[in-house]
Amino acid sequence: MKKGLVVLSMMMLTISASAQKKWTMQECVDYAMENNITLQKSKLQKQSATEDLKGAKGALLPTLNASTNQSLGYQPWKDAGVATVTNGTVNTKVDKTYYNGSYALNAQWTVWNGGKKTNTVKLNQIAEDEAELQTQETANSIQERIAQIYTQILYLDENVKVNEQMLETAKKNEERGREMVSVGKMSKADLAQLSAQRATDEYNIVETKSQLLSYKLQLKQLLEITDETEFDVAIPEITDAMVMQEIPSLQSVYEQALITRPEIERSKLAIKSSDVNLSIAKAGWMPTVSVSGSFGTSTNSLSSNGWGKQMKTNFDAMAGFSVSVPIFDGRSTKTSVNKAKIQQQSAQLDLLDQQKTLYSTIQDYWLNAQTNQQKYKAASATVESEQQSYDLLSEQFRLGLKNIVELMTGKDNLLSAQQNQLQSKYQTIYNQQMLHFYESGSLIHN
Repeated sequence: MKKGLVVLSMMMLTISASAQKKWTMQECVDYAMENNITLQKSKLQKQSATEDLKGAKGALLPTLNASTNQSLGYQPWKDAGVATVTNGTVNTKVDKTYYNGSYALNAQWTVWNGGKKTNTVKLNQIAEDEAELQTQETANSIQERIAQIYTQILYLDENVKVNEQMLETAKKNEERGREMVSVGKMSKADLAQLSAQRATDEYNIVETKSQLLSYKLQLKQLLEITDETEFDVAIPEITDAMVMQEIPSLQSVYEQALITRPEIERSKLAIKSSDVNLSIAKAGWMPTVSVSGSFGTSTNSLSSNGWGKQMKTNFDAMAGFSVSVPIFDGRSTKTSVNKAKIQQQSAQLDLLDQQKTLYSTIQDYWLNAQTNQQKYKAASATVESEQQSYDLLSEQFRLGLKNIVELMTGKDNLLSAQQNQLQSKYQTIYNQQMLHFYESGSLIHN
């Protein structure tokens, strides 16, 4: 019995520990890379492209097939048959029903068709590489979304703490107001304003916590976690040094991204694919050379020879080759070639468009990082100034030297400065993270 209780206690502790797990960003990324359904489907598309490549390579080989045909025939008006002599008597047997059997082995190989088959292999190889890059694009998109949600969670978590500090201050002001009302130094109307401010701060905490839970739920769904386990994230310490670290140059990030980003590589592969498609289209003007061979035999129940002898005497073998030269195809090949050339130009323009989009995206992250870093610096100074001002106002209010309006105005100014500081802080962190991601392909700094 005691042993059972010990086991049960250990199980409960294990469940509790699991429920209290706090996910780091790296753990979120690793888990999503293994479990996200969209990413898994993308990987299946890559596997399908691999099978297409194997099929294209298999088409280069000769084909070989075996065939047989078994048939039963009937000749109702047949009057001649096989005559035999038995004891001086001639007997004639007429078989109106007979049985045929044929057996054959056929081989065929297209030796040359203008390079269509070899170029089809190249095309499928490119398609496989494109599918792999598409999987990487999907993975990158998921990681960017994780970073965005995770940073928002960090911001809201700290915002809850700021609002809780404001609530504690509001409670102290309300309590001080009650004391002043009791001695006749404050009206009940002013006390009502302090009570309303405290209630507003309580509401703000509830609202911020609700947003925080919403983003945690979004992250949990992105990770495809569907059980009832409580989900929480680890809150790392974000120092001023981290916020104010040097931002890499725009050009260096862009040049590195041109090398590593899968969307750029996929656009380059699209150009190669269009080149191969052009070669395949031009093959329509080329002759096709193929060789073939077969051998077979047959049997018939009406023959006087046995089955084995028929198989031998009826054996037949054949080999040959054929050449097909296109002369006029109703402009089909010309149309295919022209469309392939148009596809080439379109693929080249797509690459330029992808490069411009990449530069624009990185530029936005870079400008936002620079701007919010400066905002954070200014907002930190403002918070310090507003905090000192509010502390002085609180003391003067306690002494009856400042009224309720001046106190609440000072509190609002402090809260606004703290909110600005938080927003610029996490906007800087997020944009720095994205620049590092585009530069190195990793969300996490080593």
